[in-house]
Amino acid sequence: MEAGKNLSSSRPIKVLLAKPAIDGHDRGIFVLARALRDAGMDVIYAGLLPTPEQVVDIAISEDVDVIGLSLLNGAHMTAFKKVVDLLKERGVDDIAVVGGGIIPDDDKPKLEAIGVTGNYGPGTPLPP
Repeated sequence: MEAGKNLSSSRPIKVLLAKPAIDGHDRGIFVLARALRDAGMDVIYAGLLPTPEQVVDIAISEDVDVIGLSLLNGAHMTAFKKVVDLLKERGVDDIAVVGGGIIPDDDKPKLEAIGVTGNYGPGTPLPP
């Protein structure tokens, strides 16, 4: 994330949550949206089945600080990478990208190497 972005308390952290591939399992992302909102963040949900291009377009137009990507169908290495690649192509280097869903342990370091951090799975505790 760009140095200095959102370090002041001038506005809450703005998060875009998205499921950028064919995956209709959205219960978890709604639980996460509520937890982030309850923690004081502004949360935008990209809707069901956005393309990686749509995710990046929304992120840029809404000036988000974080993109939270979630997939349960095994397409994380392709879809998450595409979002990161599109951000780079557009010269965007101040939006953090965080992953979640069903992500095998072997894939987590690969995602982190391309800039997708966190990579949280089912059962990750949320603060009360």
